[in-house]
Amino acid sequence: MKTAPSFYLPDAARLVVMGVVLYAGIDVLLHFLEPNLSLLHNAESDYAHGGPYAWVMDANFLIRGVLSLLAGVVLWRTLSATVLARVGIVLVGLWGVLSGLLAFFPDDLEGAPPTPHGVIHLVLAMLAFISCLVGTLLLTVALRRAGRVSVMVVAVWVIAALAFLALGRSGFHPHSLGGLDERIFIGAELLWIALVMVFVSGPPPDGTRAVSGSV
Repeated sequence: MKTAPSFYLPDAARLVVMGVVLYAGIDVLLHFLEPNLSLLHNAESDYAHGGPYAWVMDANFLIRGVLSLLAGVVLWRTLSATVLARVGIVLVGLWGVLSGLLAFFPDDLEGAPPTPHGVIHLVLAMLAFISCLVGTLLLTVALRRAGRVSVMVVAVWVIAALAFLALGRSGFHPHSLGGLDERIFIGAELLWIALVMVFVSGPPPDGTRAVSGSV
């Protein structure tokens, strides 16, 4: 008698990839719904700052949170219990939780007086970005040691890191490219998640259901 299939790949990984595509699609939609906000200068969070479509961006924050947490579950069940992998997964999960919380604290537009919810949003976003960048770095190393990722995954992480550094220098001033830097960072990290879901969906090198690795 066949046993019921457990929560495992590729179904869970496919949901994560679909979530990434949905998130990107909503971001594109928001650009057309709010054409007054610049892709180059405005933060993505500005879409959630009032207006009739603020709820769309709030929903997208929640989608980003859920897909990131689900990716963490997939990796937790797939990777060997190494220090690098476990810490990386926890940090990606933290990025997911913080991303979801952003939906409840609107940001402050550039030049506007700071508000309590705007300050909270800024702190949450900063912690989320750092958690994701460090977490995906640790996971990239763990996956490389296990022989489960390509140079493409490493290159995507490098792009995310460069965009994060550029964002730190530019900020969201009216004539900066902070909006573009942020979008490249988020896009690269979500692409990293999608690519890793594809790689871990394949058969492990040793034929087992767990990715082997060291450290």
